[in-house]
Parts: sequence; C-alpha cells; structure tokens
Amino acid sequence: MKSRWSVVCVGLLLAGCASDGGQQSPPAEQEGQAAAEGTAGGRYAMSSDAYPEQPPDVSQVPDAVPRPEPKSRAGNKSRYEVWGKTYRVLSDASGYERTGTASWYGKKFHGYATSNGEIYDMYKMSAAHRHLPLPTFARVTNLDNGRSVIVRVNDRGPFHSEREIDLSYAAASRLDMVDHGTGRVRVEAIDPQAWQARQSGGAGAEAEAVSASSTTTSSTAAAGAPVYLQVAALGSADSARALKTRLEGSLSRSVRVASAEDLYRVQVGPLQHTDQVSAVRGQLSRVGFDQTFIVDGAD
Repeated sequence: MKSRWSVVCVGLLLAGCASDGGQQSPPAEQEGQAAAEGTAGGRYAMSSDAYPEQPPDVSQVPDAVPRPEPKSRAGNKSRYEVWGKTYRVLSDASGYERTGTASWYGKKFHGYATSNGEIYDMYKMSAAHRHLPLPTFARVTNLDNGRSVIVRVNDRGPFHSEREIDLSYAAASRLDMVDHGTGRVRVEAIDPQAWQARQSGGAGAEAEAVSASSTTTSSTAAAGAPVYLQVAALGSADSARALKTRLEGSLSRSVRVASAEDLYRVQVGPLQHTDQVSAVRGQLSRVGFDQTFIVDGAD
C-alpha cells in the first residue's frame, strides 16, 4: 500500500498534465507517467485527459477568495526534479507576473491528490504551476478576450512544453479556453492581505474611486476633452477588433482600439460626462466586463 508521502510525490510529478481539448496526451508524457508511477497501468483510471461527459454549468463558479494561508507542508521543496529536469520553487510570490500559454486539466485527474495533498476538483477555481509557492492566489487573464479569473494554485505542472500554467476545467471554461485547449494569458500573483484590505474597505474605497473618477471626468468634460472606458488590453489585434465589434453591438456606442507596445486597448467612448460613464459601466458589467477604468482621450 502506498504511503501518503508517495501519493503526494506522484501528485507532484503527474498532476497538472495539460489537456489538449480532450485529445490524447503525447506518448512521451504517457511514458513519463508510467515510469514515475512504476507500473504499466499507472495510477490514474484514464490513460489520457478528457472533458467531463456531462459538464455542469460552471459559468457562475465564483473566483477563489484570496486569504493569508501558511505554505503547504507538501509540494514546497526549494527545488525538485521531474523527468530529469530541475525546477525551483519561489520562496515568495510577491510581484510575480508573467505572460505565456495556459492549458487545462480535467477528468483524468479529478478526485486525485494534488501536489500539496489536497484533492483535485476540476469544478473549482484552482491551478497548477511549476514555480509558485503552494498555495498562491493569482489572477489569470485571457489576452484574447479580456476575461479574467482568480485561482488558487495548489498543484505542480505543466511539465511538457513551456506552458506557464495549468488551469482547472472550471477556470478554463470561464476564460473560454476549453474548446481551444490552450490560450495566451497573463498570470499575476495576488497579495492576500492587500486584497482583503481593499475588499474590507469596499464601500468607502469604491466611493472614493467613483468620486475621483467623477472629478476627473467632469473637469475633462468641462475642458472640452472626452474620456473613454478601457475594457481590455489584448495581445492580438484580431481579438481586439472582434471585441470592438461585439461591444458596439451590445452597447450601441462607439468603441476604439488604441495600440501601443504590442497591446491593443479596447476603449468605449468618447463619453462626455459622469452620467454617461456610469451608464456605460453598468452596461459593460451586464455583458461580463466589470473591471473598467477611465482614460482620457489622449491615452
């Protein structure tokens, strides 16, 4: 019978193997799994990853809630080796931000131990990462459509290719990545204490932000200059144009794409006064874009 430590070690090696939209894993990956497990049949009931057969609607699964947590006892060695390659674990996630490719993992790993000993649930907002401490809370933004989620990293991987992060089925679904298998994302570690401070100051902080925005908007409008609401900053010009078309159809307002430094910023406007800004923010929130900010016409 395997000890708990051996199960955790296997989880370290194997959990987080990326899915490619339900297709069979590469042969090299399967051989690596079998070798690590020491058996021909392997630890998992399935030989390759797949979609859930009858997936529930996960569109309303809430983001993971950042909170201060001690590091997991398992999965946090300063360095570890998988398939002959050594990986280092960061001592602190503060300031971590990377852009790269995300994949997802699902049915094959559902119900098995993750690298820190927890049980993987593909319907929760979690993720696997090679270097971030376990657990780490991170915001993951799909650079092709502007959608973002907050996940709790509790697993190691992905170990084949140079992908940045492996997402749970729920997280990938909310980012509209499941059918594509992979997507270009930005990963930003969240400081739980700072995040909670912002949330606890919620109403006051929001009122202050609205007041500041209103002041800026009013003064700008008085000077005759318009303002815009920025909805997303995308890495693809085609995706930005597609989002522009979608927003113009949903809002019946003008939308522009401002490009700089390989980013394509999708902005609604021009808006001339506070009431317009408030109304458009409400409309954007209703169509799934609740994180917008004001930029002036020159930005």
